[in-house]
Amino acid sequence: MKYSFIKDNDWLLILTVFLLATFGLVMVFSASYAIGIAETANSDPYYFIKRQIMWFIIATCAFLFVMHVPFRYYRNLSVIIIIISIILLILVKTPGIGHTVGGAERWIRIPGLGVIQPSEFVKLGVIIYLAQVYTQKQAYIDKFLVGVMPPLIMVGVIFGLIMLQPDLGTATSIMAVAMLLAFFSGAKFRHLLGLAIVGVSVFVFFVRSEEYRMQRITGFMDPFADMWGEGYHLVQSYIAIAHGGLTGTGLGQGVQKLLYLPEAHTDFILAVVAEELGILGVLFIFVCYAIIIFRGVVIGTKSRSPFGSLLAFGIVFLMAIQIVFNVGAVTGLLPITGVTLPLVSNGGSSLLVTFIGLAIIANISRNNKRQKRNMENVEEQVPA
Repeated sequence: MKYSFIKDNDWLLILTVFLLATFGLVMVFSASYAIGIAETANSDPYYFIKRQIMWFIIATCAFLFVMHVPFRYYRNLSVIIIIISIILLILVKTPGIGHTVGGAERWIRIPGLGVIQPSEFVKLGVIIYLAQVYTQKQAYIDKFLVGVMPPLIMVGVIFGLIMLQPDLGTATSIMAVAMLLAFFSGAKFRHLLGLAIVGVSVFVFFVRSEEYRMQRITGFMDPFADMWGEGYHLVQSYIAIAHGGLTGTGLGQGVQKLLYLPEAHTDFILAVVAEELGILGVLFIFVCYAIIIFRGVVIGTKSRSPFGSLLAFGIVFLMAIQIVFNVGAVTGLLPITGVTLPLVSNGGSSLLVTFIGLAIIANISRNNKRQKRNMENVEEQVPA
């Protein structure tokens, strides 16, 4: 039994997750100590890393617990989870509970833990909800009005609540993963194409509705045209990447994090990695991501449960979408959306939710291995 317990775990996935998260702790400290000295009340260079280590410990405990919770239990909790998600998004806008930073209302303050970002938890809640609903609708998933559309109405409500914060990056991530789950559920291509057209139209509307969003678009297209304004983040990111070269300046030796590069420990931590550890450091991150995503896809493909498959696909592709958004912003291939780099950027809510999501995938993997072993045992007992 003990041997089976150890053997059933997906150690490649688990070790890669913790290796990358530990690497993230090192980079968060390197990227944040200057900001800690300059911007915290006590000029504490360890302010951000102490909080990130606290969240890392909480996330590790959550991972070990969730990894042993059968994933099928979430099916019965999906409605409760989505209701809690909506309540959390409403609390963000509630005076005395919501916390505002830089004009954005995206956080809830919790005594002893600081602030949490509900939208991070909502991402996982939406995946669980959609995986459950689309599993139930498999018999008529090809019918748009009764199969595909109803759960997307709930996603639209959540999209609207997140846009009130406002947070276009997170809202877009949720819509994108909802589309992918509809696709993997078996929805017809023409239905998905219609939804994609509507989604792009909504995205364009929200971009054009606020001047600062339009400025981000123009800023990423030609950052040097306004290098001290909207293009400032991207220009400083370019400088960091160029300074690092192949092997980097050395861990802790970067210059751009010294208050030149904004959000060096969060949104633009990849630029700090590129400067201090070079292209090789960035390649290490990408290899870890490739392993995690590959294992997630394989686990989802092997699951005999449609719910398990959709759950694994949703979690791993949400992570992939966040990676694309962040890397695209740092390199100037996409507009800056404020999406953090999973497992690497500073941020307790993001780290905790990512750990929980990957723990669910680890549990699905354990279930796959146990089912395979049970089938092999049954085959051995059947007379030839």
